[in-house]
Amino acid sequence: MNFSLQRLDLPYVDIVYAHRPDRDTPMEEIVRGFNYLIDNGKAFYWGTSEWSASEISDAWRIADKLGLVGPVVEQPQYNLLARERVEKEYRWLYESHGLGLTVFSPLKGGVLTGKYNNAATPPPGSRLAESEDGYVKGLRKTVGDETWQRQLDQVAALMPVAEELGVTTAQLALAWILKNPNISSMITGASRPQQVIDNIQALAIVEKLTDEVVEKIEIAVGNKPAVETRRY
Repeated sequence: MNFSLQRLDLPYVDIVYAHRPDRDTPMEEIVRGFNYLIDNGKAFYWGTSEWSASEISDAWRIADKLGLVGPVVEQPQYNLLARERVEKEYRWLYESHGLGLTVFSPLKGGVLTGKYNNAATPPPGSRLAESEDGYVKGLRKTVGDETWQRQLDQVAALMPVAEELGVTTAQLALAWILKNPNISSMITGASRPQQVIDNIQALAIVEKLTDEVVEKIEIAVGNKPAVETRRY
């Protein structure tokens, strides 16, 4: 941690993440380890990335028992094509633990931009065609399969909704994420400066997502998770 802080030229970081769960290490040891960093001024808070709801709850149970700090944020994948974990599995964590979310892959590796529609293979120069990132390489393996085609069909159905608002499908997808009150922030990627500008413009689109527009989006993608109602 000290070496990482030196490279960042920072005395501390606001949040340090447990990037993927370590299921070979006892949860109490993990909780104590991150609290050691907090107690020694290396970080203000700690969070998780791609942990299950039960693992997050277990960390909080142990933290509460020991009078320590539990994870305050989770970093999952979340977009219009990948919704189950954020909208269903984590559903009760937001209220019970005040869990915030920093989501990654908001455009599903570029799929939600629409640039892969009507293309037999990812176009040269695209991230999906050239990136060596592990996540993108995994996504590239799905090109042409049944899931890939279903997702392209969902993006095609989103295009008329975006056109009605005078925005791109990418901006629509980003604004839809920002409208979720449980999202603290999202991680976007860009290979060109113009993409950064286009992404930022999604902030102004959130207010255009009325209940009617949201319903059109739901009809287009047709994948809203079925969640259980709370019993009182």
